[in-house]
Amino acid sequence: MALQAGIVGLPNVGKSTLFNAVSNSAKAQAANYRFCTIEPNVGLVDVPDQRLNALAAIVSPQRIVPTTIEFVDIAGLVKGASQGEGLGNKFLGNIREVDAIVHVIRCFEDDNVLREEGAINPVSDKEIIDTELQLADLASVDKKIARVEKQAKMDLKFRKVFDTLVRVKKHLESGQNVRGLGLEGEELEAIYDIHLLTAKPVLYVANVDEAGMKTGNAYSRILETAAHAEGAGIIVMNNSIEAQITEMESEEDKAIFLEEYGLEEPGLNRLIRATYSLLSLITYFTAGVQEVRAWTIGKGWKAPQAASVIHTDFEKGFIKAEVIGYDDYIQLGGEAGAKDKGRLRIEGKEYVVQDGDVMHFRFNV
Repeated sequence: MALQAGIVGLPNVGKSTLFNAVSNSAKAQAANYRFCTIEPNVGLVDVPDQRLNALAAIVSPQRIVPTTIEFVDIAGLVKGASQGEGLGNKFLGNIREVDAIVHVIRCFEDDNVLREEGAINPVSDKEIIDTELQLADLASVDKKIARVEKQAKMDLKFRKVFDTLVRVKKHLESGQNVRGLGLEGEELEAIYDIHLLTAKPVLYVANVDEAGMKTGNAYSRILETAAHAEGAGIIVMNNSIEAQITEMESEEDKAIFLEEYGLEEPGLNRLIRATYSLLSLITYFTAGVQEVRAWTIGKGWKAPQAASVIHTDFEKGFIKAEVIGYDDYIQLGGEAGAKDKGRLRIEGKEYVVQDGDVMHFRFNV
């Protein structure tokens, strides 16, 4: 799965600090000046999943392999980016390539961290980026309207495309994001080729001060109200503290650190899982003595598609899949116990894989 989540926000809100904390394969330069991040940094991130440890406790494998997703750290955007201000064109081009947006918003006071937007106002900061993305989308929609308008007068197919574009244009002009329009089917196909920025799913990260990292603060609560109003999720965390946690080599030190702050787990774990869900991804498992492994697939994938992420030959030669639900696998002590209780199922090509399925594929070479 090559799906990516882009970390975006105004300059100096903690984007690159968050990327450094979340990524286990790349380190972005974090500095207190504008446009520190120019080229997007890409990091491969393990998805924390306690189910792997539970499966391993039964199977005793030689290794445990988590699944991963990619995060992209994108240059900070400024007001006027849609007109080329700052690194506007580069920013918009980079964000257009990702599949979902993790929008970091400053929810803390600190005179030592530069800020050109005036007093701390998380909703205003959110709206700055919303507006720039909406303006960029409007330009894309207008261009496509101009391309299809003549054809729409003669061809019903293009008429439907044209009508959808007009509807999207009005929605954007009213200051709203395309993802809130509820497009589906042919409507989504009408805008697929122009990769609208505000059609991408979004998750907000409220970067709070140390005192608010467990319960949030006044700023994060304001942002939470705005996020929920548009049906978006929000994670409250302190990006600097999260970066410190990831730099600790000892799991014992991490546990002590979390206990001191009254946290059950790093905020990053919640962020990664929420982003995974935002991308409409689920996990199935394979479990054997060589390895217990998590595999990423899209929601709604059928068994042959799911097999393809192991090897393309598995999909081409798919015969059937042996499936045990995760809860059954754990409660019945593994494959043997599931077989004894009749909980191992044989599924065919039309089976829609469920999150947590433990699977073994049979195929022809």
